[in-house]
Amino acid sequence: MYSPYNNEPVAKRVANLFTDRLRQFTGDGEYKSLNLPAFYERQRLDDKSHVVLETYAVSDLRRPLFKDALKEAERNWKPAKKGSEYGPSWATHWFKIQVCVPAEWKKEYHKKGDLVVFNWNLNCEGLVFSESGDALIGLSGEERREWPIPESWMDGKCHTFYIEAGCNGMFGNATGSSIQPPSDNRYFRLDSADLVVVNSEARHLFVDFWIIGDAAREFPGDSWQRGKALDVANKIMDVFDPENPDESIAEGRKLAKEYLGDTTKAYKQQLPFADGRVYALGNCHIDTAWLWPFAETRRKAGRSWASQLELIDKYPEYVFVASQAQQFKWLKEDYPDLFVKIQKQAKKGRFLPVGGAWTECDTNLPSGESLLRQFLLGQRFFLEHFGSLSDTFWLPDTFGYSAQVPQLCRLAGMDRFLTQKLSWNNINSFPNSTFNWVALDGSQVLCHMPPNNTYTSMANFGDVSRTQKQNKNLDTTRNSLMLYGHGDGGGGPTAEMLEKLRRCRGVSNTVGELPPVIQGPSVTDFYDELLEQTNQGKDLVTWVGELYFEFHRGTYTSQAQTKKGNRVSENLLHDVELLATLASIKDSSYKYPFSELESMWEDVCLCQFHDVLPGSCIEMVYKDVKEIHSRVIDTASRLIDNAASALGLASHPSKDSFDCTPVALNTMPWSRTEVVAVPKPHWDATVELAEGVEVQEDAGNVLVMLSESGPVATTQSVDLFKTEDAYVLENTQVKVSVNKDDGTITSIYDKENDRQVLSGTGNRLVLFDDQPLSWQAWDTEVFSLGKKKYIGAEHVTRHSIVSSGPLRSAVAFTYEFNKSVVTTEISLDANSPLVTFNTRADWHETCKFLKVEFPVDVHSESASYESQFGVVKRPTHYNTSWDVAKFEVCCHKFADLSELDYGVSILNDCKYGFATHGNLMRLSLLRAPKAPDAHADMGHHEFKYGVLAHKGPLGSATVRAAYNFNNPLRAKYVGLSEVSTKQAFSLKGPANLVLSTVKRAEVDRSKKSTNVVLRVYEALGGRTRGKLVIDLPNVVSVTKTCALEYSKEKQVLAKAEGVTTVDISLRAFEVATFKVELA
Repeated sequence: MYSPYNNEPVAKRVANLFTDRLRQFTGDGEYKSLNLPAFYERQRLDDKSHVVLETYAVSDLRRPLFKDALKEAERNWKPAKKGSEYGPSWATHWFKIQVCVPAEWKKEYHKKGDLVVFNWNLNCEGLVFSESGDALIGLSGEERREWPIPESWMDGKCHTFYIEAGCNGMFGNATGSSIQPPSDNRYFRLDSADLVVVNSEARHLFVDFWIIGDAAREFPGDSWQRGKALDVANKIMDVFDPENPDESIAEGRKLAKEYLGDTTKAYKQQLPFADGRVYALGNCHIDTAWLWPFAETRRKAGRSWASQLELIDKYPEYVFVASQAQQFKWLKEDYPDLFVKIQKQAKKGRFLPVGGAWTECDTNLPSGESLLRQFLLGQRFFLEHFGSLSDTFWLPDTFGYSAQVPQLCRLAGMDRFLTQKLSWNNINSFPNSTFNWVALDGSQVLCHMPPNNTYTSMANFGDVSRTQKQNKNLDTTRNSLMLYGHGDGGGGPTAEMLEKLRRCRGVSNTVGELPPVIQGPSVTDFYDELLEQTNQGKDLVTWVGELYFEFHRGTYTSQAQTKKGNRVSENLLHDVELLATLASIKDSSYKYPFSELESMWEDVCLCQFHDVLPGSCIEMVYKDVKEIHSRVIDTASRLIDNAASALGLASHPSKDSFDCTPVALNTMPWSRTEVVAVPKPHWDATVELAEGVEVQEDAGNVLVMLSESGPVATTQSVDLFKTEDAYVLENTQVKVSVNKDDGTITSIYDKENDRQVLSGTGNRLVLFDDQPLSWQAWDTEVFSLGKKKYIGAEHVTRHSIVSSGPLRSAVAFTYEFNKSVVTTEISLDANSPLVTFNTRADWHETCKFLKVEFPVDVHSESASYESQFGVVKRPTHYNTSWDVAKFEVCCHKFADLSELDYGVSILNDCKYGFATHGNLMRLSLLRAPKAPDAHADMGHHEFKYGVLAHKGPLGSATVRAAYNFNNPLRAKYVGLSEVSTKQAFSLKGPANLVLSTVKRAEVDRSKKSTNVVLRVYEALGGRTRGKLVIDLPNVVSVTKTCALEYSKEKQVLAKAEGVTTVDISLRAFEVATFKVELA
């Protein structure tokens, strides 16, 4: 009854004070002993009668697997104890642990719902193994320190298990900032190795209070839900009694239920409305290498995924996703028991492989063919081991996204894409969360960027709230994806995160305001619902072209040797596949090297991981990468020689006869005649030259004009002469003047078009200060462009004439500055307008950026940059902040600035960073960051670039010249009667059609069949018709396929005189794959 008198006045709560008070209840401050943290545990034992520790230190930083390690350790176990330190960095220590759980704990605690756990904290990563070698759960020293003891062990008897400890933190071994170079001598203290009884109700109340407290802080100030949260939280604190903890904790949980409902059942409750959902997916993004080497990632996958399997068993609503087929393969090799468990959970829809790629690769730097191989390897692995293809390309953490990714995804069976990295943009905010992303050819994929702007949400109240509120496309779709779990270094979600999500769902079910958290549906289910909500995507906004990342622009240049190894490997793999295909058709005894090619492609794709190829890993990784690329290059070179030999092309002249001639081994799909260097001993053993064939001695080699049919007679030559202030190199097409004092180019005169190519001094080396705000290996900033120094005459220590025709003329200049030496050889061949700059650098700088500049006499508001299977145009001005952001961009083999009737292309053989502003074209050469690799890029480098002027706009001449520049002709030897210029596979039609790949089909791996895959693309941006020409008599059929080589459209064949032709038509920048079946 309402009282007529008020003798006990109640004050209105001072909201900020009562809100600030909440942190005392769960904090570690001065009142900890009087609040909830004092009661998280009921009992803890570490004495030798209950816990016995032994250890074995593995020698030489090796990482033996369980059986091998225990065999080594059999007679080498030594006593271990808490307080001891283990190391050094990257070492492995195995621990043999015997525990004896008091039998009374089972009745006294376990039966009442309390957990008995083994609490382990060595402050580094570890993995628990059963006595029989089953991987059970990962430990991290941070968020994971407990392994639940099996109930059967609560019998008072001794039981044995093992822990493999890797001496590194989740983020490597740096001291201070994790992105600094690692320490080689870090040791880790064993702080805990205890049997613990966990007070489960106290921990549950902790999570209850956490979420209610967040609601009191984060709900809108004018909402009743915020007021009620503040009221409930304060009441929980008021009823808590440290002298009567169990009863007061129980009372606190009852109060929490008023706000949260029954959290154990919350995820099952029917939703009151359909829209505004937050789909929560557990994930554990593991960088395949970064602040740790590849070998440690193999163990990270085992630790992380073992932990997720344990959570899957405990939480029926939980769904976990993992990408990167490479990591699944490693797991299959190292932890076969875990792999089988994952396969079983995948069938149940609980542990889902996603991504469709071999690694979460960079998409700026790999070639188009490499990206397709990422998909081919990844999708094939997932189909073989999990029974299905991925429909979503999963790249949450890559540094920008090529304009052709949507098309390549479509070709690989994926029409969905996920990332969130553009939320890191440091100039412009990307305007969309859910949209259609359109490629250069018009292909589209459905793209979603999780609005919480991270793939490592901690599953907090705020994460759920932001995932809806920060969705930038709520006008068309109300649902969003939230990715939660510890990532980068692995780990994934924890039980605490899943408990928090149950309570978040309880909030939305009970009081509303917070969007409902949905767990259980897959990635595919989420995207399917997006399509259903948006008229199958037709209502979504569109973004056309590249997703340029306004950050980490230095990754186009860092770790130059790795980038060169990648480019060389890609080119050699192309050649192996082409020549091996031709050899397998010509010679039935020749076996196409399927397994070796697969292994090499796996290695190359591994090294294209998004921290490795961009250059943002520690030094240990690049030592591994150097070995991997060297292995690929050596194997590919051997296979090229083998295939060439099967085709009748010898690597050396015959010792028995002078009746042989050098020919050019040309792996490009067009004829070429170029100056080729032939080793002089080889040359001396060949047939006498035909009349008119010029030769030139050159440093132990003989230069000769060579084609596929042999040495070529030529009336063209190149001259070199000196004037008072210049060296002049001149052929029938161009005249190049080189300043004698500083080695810069003062003039490139295009004789054929009567045009001066340069508007100022070209080939100027420029040294920029390169001190980004953070992330040294990743970033270069726009302000660095204002602080530069030209390398000029004062730095020239010598210059000389290297050669003076008739086939090649060259001059060289050496520059010394700071601690570095750069030598540039400028050359011109008799039959080419291309001016080539061969450069050697001994680079020893600190936070500097070396570039080379060419001001050209061309004006255009956009420049063109080769990308995967096409060309991307970018502004040459700074009109908007979006234009300013692109002060450094990515290109592949060429960049071009053209007007309607004239243009200039700059080619390179291993560089990726470029900028064109106004008429100044600037190629990025070398950087010198000091973190996370303290010695990044230090040492010797060799690279080349070239300037090619051309009539008209960008055309096929540049495309072909760039391919030729990256794939120099090789000299091989044949008998005079064996010279043949026949091409089994070729294209007829406009030169903007490129036959980029010739390989044996994947189906031939397991079948006695002969199928050849041909990849064709349109290179310049126009719909084009042409013909595939197959000069073989035994063509059965030609089928257009996807990139996975599944048949789509049978083509009409035309046959005449043993040659088969197929009419083809490609859209602008389309990539098309054809499979040729041979009898």
